[in-house]
Amino acid sequence: MVQVDVIWSYAFGASFAAASARQLSEESKAFNNRHFIRLLVYLSVYFGPSGLYLLWAFPRWETMQVAESLDQIPPWLVTLFGVTNVTQGIIGYLIGYLFARRKEYYKANLNWYFAWILFWFVLACGWDTTGWQRFLYDPVMNSYELWEPGRHNGIGFFFGPVFTSLVIMGCFFAPALQNGIVDQYYKSLRSDQETKSPTGLDHLRLVAATYGSMFGGTLALAVIASFIVRGCVSALGSMLAGYMVGLLISIVFAYFLLFRRGMPLNLYLRRFYVTDKHDQATR
Repeated sequence: MVQVDVIWSYAFGASFAAASARQLSEESKAFNNRHFIRLLVYLSVYFGPSGLYLLWAFPRWETMQVAESLDQIPPWLVTLFGVTNVTQGIIGYLIGYLFARRKEYYKANLNWYFAWILFWFVLACGWDTTGWQRFLYDPVMNSYELWEPGRHNGIGFFFGPVFTSLVIMGCFFAPALQNGIVDQYYKSLRSDQETKSPTGLDHLRLVAATYGSMFGGTLALAVIASFIVRGCVSALGSMLAGYMVGLLISIVFAYFLLFRRGMPLNLYLRRFYVTDKHDQATR
């Protein structure tokens, strides 16, 4: 979707950087290495074109039910959409690279984890708390009737043409993500002199942890945050105030209960690296 693909692109760039953080820590140039080239190929050959296809084929769904047809989407917006699907990924990678160079591997992993949470939050909540309804409404399945608050296809959406297109695209995305993220995490762990050589079972655990985080853990946290925001909007009677208060509550609780060093998600993300600058300083 137009509103979230720029965030998703950033998340992919951050993910590629974190997966290769051990190797990137020894790269003096951010954009002159095979790790960046691997990301650039993914963004320009797979991710960017897929967004443009979805915008052309399903303009209502791709714009979160804002545009009724392609005629309502200005050419400059299509161009900007295509460009940012690449540039935002580069920005996510660059920030991850800077953390890697400082050997702050936990922050490099937080970079992609937070981006994935934000991606899911926009889909779940949107700008008016109806994001999930907009996402689950396939105009093709509803004879192209305009979406309105309260309408969605529910489980049926996952059997419609939009989701079928996403699944087909995922078949092409999967090998690139496997090679650019999971396999690179595995190589990073193998290159770390402080750990034993990972086994095949460790590789399978990385697969589960990586995709489980992207499509499970971050989604769950985003949904929880969306419920908090919706509750605040209802209690305060103001969309803006509800979002501000709800997001503030979500961020504070997430930091102190989950992401602070020693907390559950800090320990969970340790499976993606062995030690970082902070760990070595506290020894």
